[in-house]
Amino acid sequence: MSSDIIQLNEDLIKNNLKDLVRDSVEETLNALLDHEADELVRAGKYARTGDRKGYRSGHYERNFSTTSSEVKLRVPKLKGIQFETAIIERYKRRECSVEEALIEMYLAGVSVRRVEDITETLWGTKVSSGTISNLNQKAYHSDAKD
Repeated sequence: MSSDIIQLNEDLIKNNLKDLVRDSVEETLNALLDHEADELVRAGKYARTGDRKGYRSGHYERNFSTTSSEVKLRVPKLKGIQFETAIIERYKRRECSVEEALIEMYLAGVSVRRVEDITETLWGTKVSSGTISNLNQKAYHSDAKD
């Protein structure tokens, strides 16, 4: 019989896995944004071509909440052409599934304070009561139009 016993630190594994997923999501979204910028400009970084439509002018950072956690997006800035991405709606700060979950919690009778606590636990960022109220206003107005 072997006296070697393997112990797993479950919290450490969960945290490392969560970090790995977040980093992977962040890396993928940033790569897609850079690719879209290249397509709009019609040239890669530092490329000199005749059919170039604009020029890169660095990046700006913004936070974006996903179901895996909050990620930092490096959104390309362009000169000579406006950068609009098909990946993320302009001024959108959360993935649609996150917004839907917030609305569902509120409609199920979960208090606003509890929704704030749940979002902080799940996604690492607390969603304000004003944000929850605005999302519910949108949900009620879209139901009224249907």
